[in-house]
Amino acid sequence: MTRTTPPRPLDITVPFPELAPLARTAVRLHPRAGAPTPADSSLGGPLLWPAGEPWPGCPEHAGPWHRGTAPDDVRRARRVLREAWARPRAEGAALLTEEERAVVDPGRERVRIPVDGPLPLVPALQLYAADVPALPRPDGTDLLQVLWCPFDHDPGYLPHVELRWRDSAAVTAPLGAPPRPAVIGNRDYLPEPCVLHPETVTEYPAPHELPEELAARIEAWEDAQEEDTGLCYQYDLAVAPGTKLGGHAPWSFSDPFPMACPECGSPVRPLLTFDSAKWDGGSGSWRPLEDAGYTGPMFQGPSGQTELNFGRGYSLQIYGCEASYDHPPLTNMQ
Repeated sequence: MTRTTPPRPLDITVPFPELAPLARTAVRLHPRAGAPTPADSSLGGPLLWPAGEPWPGCPEHAGPWHRGTAPDDVRRARRVLREAWARPRAEGAALLTEEERAVVDPGRERVRIPVDGPLPLVPALQLYAADVPALPRPDGTDLLQVLWCPFDHDPGYLPHVELRWRDSAAVTAPLGAPPRPAVIGNRDYLPEPCVLHPETVTEYPAPHELPEELAARIEAWEDAQEEDTGLCYQYDLAVAPGTKLGGHAPWSFSDPFPMACPECGSPVRPLLTFDSAKWDGGSGSWRPLEDAGYTGPMFQGPSGQTELNFGRGYSLQIYGCEASYDHPPLTNMQ
């Protein structure tokens, strides 16, 4: 099923033509819970992986044990909670039965779990160029795979991220059952399998990245028309929320700061954004038309189907080196 972003409330380049040259396209991926296969673009789904290629692990999280949660316990707890939120409940009634609580509690508790060798990374995203033609990629490749460690890493309290680029046609003997981590350090880094519904949109820079004089004029414009439309440049007209490819960086709680490739010092550019929610109270105008009828809890509905959460509801940004696809990605939280 397609997902359609509503037209922006107005063309911001009319009152501010200086923004036109700053426009970028982004691909909103619109992840929705499903059962993707290795042949599909997906978030949290199985990867098309060569049987003869070692599965990457995190050397910082090797044995003999780590404190965390078993991934099966996390998924069972999520399933029970989804079912509980979906059923009618009398005012003041408990959300969970005692039997359900016995399933949910282990999915929240951190215990000591044995680990044998480096912890296998978790599949986070797979994108085929056939589904997302705008995917930037090395010559001879048509597939991007993103994996990460399900523990917080310094600096930034984010997962360690690795990228793989490959030619899907060259994977003639795919891996059947990839290794899975025995323990999840941060359950918010374990994505639920989701199918994708890519959609291209136009973005403009967050106000933090604009020249000071232009940002001030946009703020004055917002104040002048607030009573009529209530529009906010940052939340309604600039950077799209949700998981996406490319576009502009969603700067929020910090001002932009210089970033460079950790390998060679070259400039970097936004590659992917994994968001904790597809939209929130401030960015509801980006809510897809097909989801307009949902009225339940936001974290249980179409906005929160990935079950990902970074920090306190922020986003994980992945930047790629402009000089080489082989260089490691740079991550940031906003």
